[in-house]
Amino acid sequence: MPKRERKIPVQFYLSEDEDYILTQKQKMSGMKSKSSFLRHLILYGYVYDIDYSELQEYNAALAKIGNNLNQIAKRMNATGNIYKADVNEVKELMQKVWHTQKSMLSRQPSIKQ
Repeated sequence: MPKRERKIPVQFYLSEDEDYILTQKQKMSGMKSKSSFLRHLILYGYVYDIDYSELQEYNAALAKIGNNLNQIAKRMNATGNIYKADVNEVKELMQKVWHTQKSMLSRQPSIKQ
């Protein structure tokens, strides 16, 4: 039997769902074994703990903005007129989108390698 380069065993337990996810990720990586996949992940990978609450708030704000834009478009199509107040409202809504997006992006940590 050849001498092992790696002599320290590591054992941990997974649920069936976690094992399925691990297996799928390992297959997608093209690596032949879970051991090599996990070793590579430990040495070169990253683990992210992402808080999606801000993204959910952002999506809700975008949905509200989209609804407002649809109402303005309906009004414009129904009357055949474009009102200055509607154009100003669209500009205001777009400013809100950009402000929200900039605010979200500024709070994201930068990832450096």
